[in-house]
Amino acid sequence: QVQLVESGGGLVQAGGSLRLSCAVSERTFIRYTMAWFRRAPGKEREFVAAIRWTTSNTRYADSVKGRFTISRDIVENAVYLQMNSLKPEDTAVYYCAAAIDSSVEVTTTRAYEYRYWGQGTQVTVSS
Repeated sequence: QVQLVESGGGLVQAGGSLRLSCAVSERTFIRYTMAWFRRAPGKEREFVAAIRWTTSNTRYADSVKGRFTISRDIVENAVYLQMNSLKPEDTAVYYCAAAIDSSVEVTTTRAYEYRYWGQGTQVTVSS
């Protein structure tokens, strides 16, 4: 069973930075698109960013565009989310997700399109 394991969350002051990592347990796991979602307290889970595994094409939610960067490392078999200029409204549990359907492109922001999920990592931004 493939596992996605997030790490890198924590407490940071507004304006600070964090880098989240998502390690994929199986190197032979075929995934087409990977993404980061987040869920803030009392809110619905929302799309943050996605990356096409083979081409590195990316897409971002408007709320994080210009501040967050998603990347992937084929050798390390991992996906990363570099978060800069963090704001208190970025506080949430961040989840890594993988899509195994080739039709799921980076333009897909619906959570149910992603088949595999990590357990989440907490990011807290203080004002």
